[in-house]
Amino acid sequence: MLKQRIITALLLLAVFLPVLFYPSIEPFGAFTLVLIAAAGWEWARINGCGPTRSVAAGLALAVALLVFWLLGGVERSWRELWAAVAVVWVVLAAIMLRRGVEAYGRRPQLLRLWLGLLLIACAWLALVQARILGLGFLLSVLLLVWMADIAAYFGGKRFGRRKLAPAISPGKSWEGAVSGLIGVFVLAGVWLWLTRAGWTSPDHLYAYLWHLGPWVAVPALAGLCAMSVCGDLIESLVKRAAGVKDSSQLLPGHGGVLDRVDALLPVLPLAMMLVTF
Repeated sequence: MLKQRIITALLLLAVFLPVLFYPSIEPFGAFTLVLIAAAGWEWARINGCGPTRSVAAGLALAVALLVFWLLGGVERSWRELWAAVAVVWVVLAAIMLRRGVEAYGRRPQLLRLWLGLLLIACAWLALVQARILGLGFLLSVLLLVWMADIAAYFGGKRFGRRKLAPAISPGKSWEGAVSGLIGVFVLAGVWLWLTRAGWTSPDHLYAYLWHLGPWVAVPALAGLCAMSVCGDLIESLVKRAAGVKDSSQLLPGHGGVLDRVDALLPVLPLAMMLVTF
C-alpha cells in the first residue's frame, strides 16, 4: 500500500508541478478540469447513480466548465458568488454534521447530486482564479489545507482523546483539530516573517489577511482551518451514507479524487471571498 501511494503521488506530481509553474493558465486549467470531471463522476457514483449516469455527470460537468471557460467566465469577477458559496458551505456544514448520516440519505437524490456538482464546479473556478491571482496566493491556500491536515493527524495521534465526530470519522479528535489550527498559525507566521525578510513576495493569503489587521487575520485563518475539517467530514459522511470506504480507486493507494480534495472544496471559495471583498 505504501509503495502504491508513493508511486501514485510521484506520478501526479510529475504532471501537477509543471502545469502549476507554467507561465500561462491553460495547462493548469486543463489538468484540473480533468480532475474535476473525475470528481463529478465520483460524486454521482456515491450518490446513487449507475455507471452510465455517473460518467455522464462527470462529462457534463467538464463540458459545462470548458464552455464557461471559453466564453470568458474564468476572467470575470465573481465576488458575489464567493460570498454566496461561503454561506452555502457554512450552512451545509452546520446542518449535515448536526443531523448525521441517516438524515443525509433521506434527502432527494437530485438535490444531493446537483448541489454537489455545483459546489465542485465552484471549487474549480476558485482554484483557477486563485492561480490567476498568483502562484504564491494559490500555494498559500493549498499549504494551509495540507498543514491543517498533517498537523491534525500527528497531533491527534499524540494527544487525541476526545472524538470530534465519532459517528462520521472515528479517527478525528478535538486535540487533532486544535493541532491543525496551531499548525496553520505557525505556517502563516513563518510565511509572514519570510516576506518581511525579503525571502518571499507578498502575494499570498497571509499577507493579505494580515494587512487587514490581526482582528481579521486570526479569525479568518481559524475559519478556513475549521472549514477544511468540515469539508473532510462532509465527504466522510456522504461515503458512510453510500456504504463505501473511498470515493473511487482512481488513485491507487489514495482512493479517489474527492478523497484528496475534499478539504479544499470549501476552503478555495472562502479564500477567494476573503480577497475579493
